[in-house]
Amino acid sequence: MKNIALLRSNVILIVFIYSIISLITDNQSFAQEYKIKTIVIDAGHGGKDGSTRGLYSTEKDVALKTALRLGKLIEENLKDVKVIFTRNDDTFIPLYERIGIANNAKADIFISIHCNDMPVYSSRYISGYTRNKKGKKVPIYKTKYVKSTSTRGVETFVSGIGRVNEQDEAIKRENAAMFLEDNYKENYDGFNPDDPESAIILSLMKNAFRTQSLKLAKMVQDEYISVNRVDRGVQEKSLAVLARAGMPAILTEIGFISNPTEEDYMNSEEGQIEITQCIYKAILAYKKSIEI
Repeated sequence: MKNIALLRSNVILIVFIYSIISLITDNQSFAQEYKIKTIVIDAGHGGKDGSTRGLYSTEKDVALKTALRLGKLIEENLKDVKVIFTRNDDTFIPLYERIGIANNAKADIFISIHCNDMPVYSSRYISGYTRNKKGKKVPIYKTKYVKSTSTRGVETFVSGIGRVNEQDEAIKRENAAMFLEDNYKENYDGFNPDDPESAIILSLMKNAFRTQSLKLAKMVQDEYISVNRVDRGVQEKSLAVLARAGMPAILTEIGFISNPTEEDYMNSEEGQIEITQCIYKAILAYKKSIEI
């Protein structure tokens, strides 16, 4: 699948068209009988895109384990729903192919599973002293690299029209995978994460299902809250993996792998059961709320 090139002069037209579609799809009086038949579950990262890690586990492995468990839970309990995985092993799947799988399958829901991480900060410190040629005492500086291990909680993202100053660590980290692809400029129409217009164009492509995505995301967060997870809320971000979805699509960060306690939780049997149950219950609630 190759993305359709968008010219700057078409941005206003796209906003208008997608606004109309949003109004129509959000009003059930316009809809025929609707059932959720296909759910695509995306285990974030994989293969060569897998550097994010905690003390002993990697994000790509935890995300895959969670995705497969969630898919099995859906298959066992919702016999009329087909589950499709973007990957079921340690394979690198380009971002545009992940959402392409969902679009080609005419999926009704797309859920991308990730683990959160804190950025590494560098700081200089004095490790000792020496004397210069004049005998004057001077400090010896070294650099250490640290990141917060106390930050914790869960958050869920939908694709939205982000402000220019919202190119924060979360966006950059999740979008970084596209640059590992051989033809990323062609696949993403020359997308530049530092170009505000590129972020806006990606976000516009998701506008038609914004309301539904926000609804599903809130239901996921509500389930997390019900088991006493720290709520970091629902956020709209310019994430490439969600931007061109032709269905309600969310990216959920199930915990901080940089936090040792949350890393243990996400890798434990108890934690895996609780996380997947939360997402599954949210899917059930969403399914019940929109099916006619």
